[in-house]
Amino acid sequence: RGAGDTVYNTTGELAGTGNYTQGGNAVTNATAPTNDGTTAHWTPSASVSWANLTSSGAFDAAVLYNDASTNKNECAVFTFGSQSITAGTFTLTMPTNNGTTGLIRIA
Repeated sequence: RGAGDTVYNTTGELAGTGNYTQGGNAVTNATAPTNDGTTAHWTPSASVSWANLTSSGAFDAAVLYNDASTNKNECAVFTFGSQSITAGTFTLTMPTNNGTTGLIRIA
């Protein structure tokens, strides 16, 4: 994925096997975007988790996209160290929602 990817697609996504479905999980959005003086920020109100996951290969990124939009526009790509999981729980833990650590920040 790169800057040219602006719409969700399955290119490079893990295959839908075991407890994983392509397209991912819904993010709980009970937190309104806000700002801390000069920095606007937004963080989902809950972490995203897959229990008993066996990945179909190594992965190193997660994509946040708007499933409600007609084009499923991507909002952000988050990268982390490459990993494979066998019958384990994978959790994307959300940071504190503030202007310093919020998941999406605009200053």
